[in-house]
Amino acid sequence: MRDDPGIDDMEQTRTTRWPQPFVGLRGIGWADVPREATAGVTLAALMIPLNIGYAQVAGLPPVAGLYAAIIPLVVFALLTSSRHLVTSPDASMAGLVGAALVAFAAPGDPLRLQYALALALLCALVFFVFWLFRLAFLANFLSRAVMAGFITGLGIEVFTNQVRKILAASPVVGAESGVLAAAEQLKDAMASSVETEGYFVELMALFHSIPRANLYSVGIGVAAFLIVRLLKRYAPRIPGALVALVLLTAIVTVFDLAGKGVGVLGAIPSGAPTLTVPSIPAKDYLRLLPAALAIVAILLCEGLLVVRSYGSKYGYKADGNQMLFAYGAANLAAGLTGSLVTGNSPSRSAAMDASGARSQLPSLVAAGTIALVMLFFTDVLAYLPNAALAGIVANAVLSLIEVHELRELYRLRRSEFAIAMVCLLSVLALGPLKAVMIAFLLSTIDVVRRASKPGTWVLRQTPDGSHFVPTETIAAPDESGLIVYRFGAPLYFANANRFSEEIETLITQAPAPVRWFVLDAEAIIDIDTTGAETLHQVLKLLANRGVTFALARASPQLPPLLQRYQLLGLIGADRLYPTNRHAVAALCPNRSQVLLEE
Repeated sequence: MRDDPGIDDMEQTRTTRWPQPFVGLRGIGWADVPREATAGVTLAALMIPLNIGYAQVAGLPPVAGLYAAIIPLVVFALLTSSRHLVTSPDASMAGLVGAALVAFAAPGDPLRLQYALALALLCALVFFVFWLFRLAFLANFLSRAVMAGFITGLGIEVFTNQVRKILAASPVVGAESGVLAAAEQLKDAMASSVETEGYFVELMALFHSIPRANLYSVGIGVAAFLIVRLLKRYAPRIPGALVALVLLTAIVTVFDLAGKGVGVLGAIPSGAPTLTVPSIPAKDYLRLLPAALAIVAILLCEGLLVVRSYGSKYGYKADGNQMLFAYGAANLAAGLTGSLVTGNSPSRSAAMDASGARSQLPSLVAAGTIALVMLFFTDVLAYLPNAALAGIVANAVLSLIEVHELRELYRLRRSEFAIAMVCLLSVLALGPLKAVMIAFLLSTIDVVRRASKPGTWVLRQTPDGSHFVPTETIAAPDESGLIVYRFGAPLYFANANRFSEEIETLITQAPAPVRWFVLDAEAIIDIDTTGAETLHQVLKLLANRGVTFALARASPQLPPLLQRYQLLGLIGADRLYPTNRHAVAALCPNRSQVLLEE
């Protein structure tokens, strides 16, 4: 278990395609085992209530959440390249799974679990495909703004659902039932007319249920919420969720609050997970595929960000592509052992970090502990109050509602704040799955928008020839007949028109005839076919006006690219210069008294 400081995880995995097991167990020695084992018991105490709660968020039986903390947790711990990331169902992923399963089976329907297992297998397949083609870099394509808006929207939705569970509103009877039934029909019609996933309709239902709330259930839920928050603030090493469950379960049992309307979890089948193959029509796998892609996209982006942050904090590198394999293997195990889709748990990872854990050993200990609970202590779990579980989950999802992040975006860049708000509202109005597609679309549009307006400058040489000073492109050039123009991005379809228009403007509006034009191409590391055609037109324009063209500071990959596009011959191989000063000295010897290296 000792770490080899001479091995760089990232560098080593670049030369091997198959993942290396046990990488996540590096970094500790035998002296660290007691601390790691203690952290594992704490992790189990955190996972039991939260995994049950997240299974309920997804509309699945509690056992699906508990099974996710046994074999899938072990598989991930043995295959991951991160020493700190804990895999587990989490609020955002549970919300996505619940939204994906709405079209297939209602909560409580045994068929819903079958579709959940099939979804886990599809997620595993997608992760394996991403791993095979080394696609971990796709995590970079969801921006900070998109993730903030999307995760905040999911947090608001899940938090609202937990509040409804805490209220435990009594069923409507008597004359009032007809009025509320009509209201429910109106809400259903509203939902279908605007094609929403029903969040705002659910919000209306929440307000309707407040007068019928069970005060005992509200007290239990609020108490659980406050216990977790207070212990997290004043005694962070104590597992607040476990303390809240033990204390409130005892109160519900002693005062017989179950007989007064406080719902309890109920019987949970005991025993270890067994091999389970989902039984659904083959055609429904295709219907589940968009949901699997959406879930994988969010898990990929969120997970690799967490992995990088811990790697940076503790000075090791985790291979992103091996992480994809570990996710795939964990979800394959989930789909075959009756458990919920498993992904990232930033909250539990942070708890392990705070407890001093430095490897995946706590995950193995937690899996063993939960397996023992499933074998011998499921009778105790049956008395857990649902309101307490909802209060614990509500507390956990508060971290997803990133108000501070949204404020920061508003302060730093209003355009990114607007993107975040569009993603947030898309989650609430259209549902998480459609919001994922909108998020990717917004990210793509934002990337293209930024690249279509790169920074451009006209460079003016100082009198002593020591350096160049950038000025705004729109500023009128001097009367020397020389223009040094810097284009600050690769030349491709989105910005090619800007490139040609600016050069034409500089040439035609110069106060004196332009004789030399130097293109500073340091940032032009790539040119697509549209960019090549545009550059060809610019060269023709300059030639027709008798302007001598030169290329300076080209990257090594640019000349072969120009040769492929048959542009190098038009420019002339002797017109490529290593620096702007070399170019100016060659074109205008009288302007450069001293040639200095740039």
